[in-house]
Amino acid sequence: MGETEPVLADRFRGQVVVVTGAAGGIGSAIITRAAREGAHVVAADRAPDGERKVAGFLGGNAPEWCYVGAELSNRDGAEHLIAEATSRFGRLDVLVNNAGGGIIKPFLDHSPETMRETVDRNLWTTVWCSHRAVAVMRGAGYGRIVNIGADSVRNGLYEHAMYNAAKGGVHALTTGMAREFAVDGITVNTVAPTGTETPFTLSRPPEAVGRFEKTRRLIPLGRFATASEVASAVLYLASREASFITGQVLSVNGGSTML
Repeated sequence: MGETEPVLADRFRGQVVVVTGAAGGIGSAIITRAAREGAHVVAADRAPDGERKVAGFLGGNAPEWCYVGAELSNRDGAEHLIAEATSRFGRLDVLVNNAGGGIIKPFLDHSPETMRETVDRNLWTTVWCSHRAVAVMRGAGYGRIVNIGADSVRNGLYEHAMYNAAKGGVHALTTGMAREFAVDGITVNTVAPTGTETPFTLSRPPEAVGRFEKTRRLIPLGRFATASEVASAVLYLASREASFITGQVLSVNGGSTML
């Protein structure tokens, strides 16, 4: 499952792939595979030890890469990230908007602060990074933007109302940008995972176990996705071979929603 999939060693050779939320579970799988397929990775995260984690994931044999620590939910942070990528490597081919993570709780238990943080972490990071990246891609006449959405937008997952509001915005941004920038050689798509095995979910925190089980019961395949299975879908949409796919939401969900 995932880990044994063949790697296309030259698929991203010479390309610059920016990945946000790169120190987390899905982000680490994306950057690891992108580097193995030849990409110059620009890894971004706001975690205090993010650079150390990224270095551990990529190891010593990855093509030249760099790390950017930034708060991406505001314009300045996103602008800094894209500027670092282009100044370091002179180009920007792929942006993967993976930064996010939800504050998952019953809707009436949310405070104004947790509502704002959920939207900031998931929607505004995607908005600002895409806004800054697309100008560079438009000038080059080529680009791939892949957003991480959520299958819960489609199935109304328990206690996910506020998270779905933010991820639903990501899905909507995808279609709008895809139509607007298709003429510029830029495709914009979203990968929408269901529950995924990450360090957080694998730790089985007591307050979340019941929610995890409700999610698992919705999945016909009977398990969560692996991070590498999500990364596989992301990197396909980020590749040149996906040149005629844009404005789509690709669910990686074990059948929890269909069509």
